[in-house]
Amino acid sequence: MSRKNLIYFFLYCIFYGPLTAQKTGFNQKKWNDDKGNFINAHGAGILFYKGTYYLFGEIKKGKTRLVPGQHWEDYRVDAGGVSCYSSKDLVHWKYESIALPPNKTDTSSDIHISRVIERPKVVYNEHSRKFVMWMHIDKEDYSYARLGVAVSDQPTGPYQFLQSLRPNGQESRDMTVFKDDNGDAYLIYASENNNTMQVCQLSDDYLSPKKNYIRILKDQHREAPAVFKSCGKYYLITSLCSGWDPNPARYAVADSMMGDWVQQGNPCAGEDSATTFCSQSTYVLPLANKKDTFIFMADRWNKTDLQTSGYLWLPMHVKNGRVEIINEAY
Repeated sequence: MSRKNLIYFFLYCIFYGPLTAQKTGFNQKKWNDDKGNFINAHGAGILFYKGTYYLFGEIKKGKTRLVPGQHWEDYRVDAGGVSCYSSKDLVHWKYESIALPPNKTDTSSDIHISRVIERPKVVYNEHSRKFVMWMHIDKEDYSYARLGVAVSDQPTGPYQFLQSLRPNGQESRDMTVFKDDNGDAYLIYASENNNTMQVCQLSDDYLSPKKNYIRILKDQHREAPAVFKSCGKYYLITSLCSGWDPNPARYAVADSMMGDWVQQGNPCAGEDSATTFCSQSTYVLPLANKKDTFIFMADRWNKTDLQTSGYLWLPMHVKNGRVEIINEAY
């Protein structure tokens, strides 16, 4: 079996297998690391560096509570920081570290356990030789709406938290980071109470936003962005906003990151496509040395017991400019 087919087979067995059970609200399989522990990396992103894949995600552990006074089901656990795992083949994963630990003593800290630390993404800056992590930072009622940045000399950390900010004064919630082929990097984030997405270029060292930004997907109420590039075009997958409950994904396409984004339909096809196969997008991973071959990464949230939330990874294709995610065996 080729390496590509092995990866597809693995993705099917580990992530497609729980789908049937998921319809009944029970996930029978667990995705474990090299120590046999459940991989705790939600809202994840992946960095490929020197032949190794590094997986970063939210640590969700402990009792789930419902924050009172919200107009939506604001289920939370104490912020657990950001985990890091590594793999050479996307099949076997080694636990590395808590790359960014939460602050447990200073309640005013942006990364205190009472805050929200979500959707961490890491990019490497060749000029500074630093690994830069961006993430969504918020308070439990989501009124803070900021992005946080941390930096490390090593991919596995530890990462030093630098600050949180609102890019160009704009609200920033669900987010991702995209690094282009020429080294330019961009923040993509839900803004204006999730009524728009915004794209903002990062400084040369990736540590701060530049002044230029654009508003896209206006009045569309989107979150959970995931960006990738194929055949010279840029693609953005998002979810609609329905709290923790799944909904149909949408995607948009542009000729440049700061260009005009044209909205398209649902990239998913087949049974359960109306709920993105019972999941929500978090990242699109280009496979190293496999042109235009991608993995769609998503979370399966269990809102009343967040520490048991699962994952969905599926092969994804771009055919004639159209994104296709099909939940099928390979």
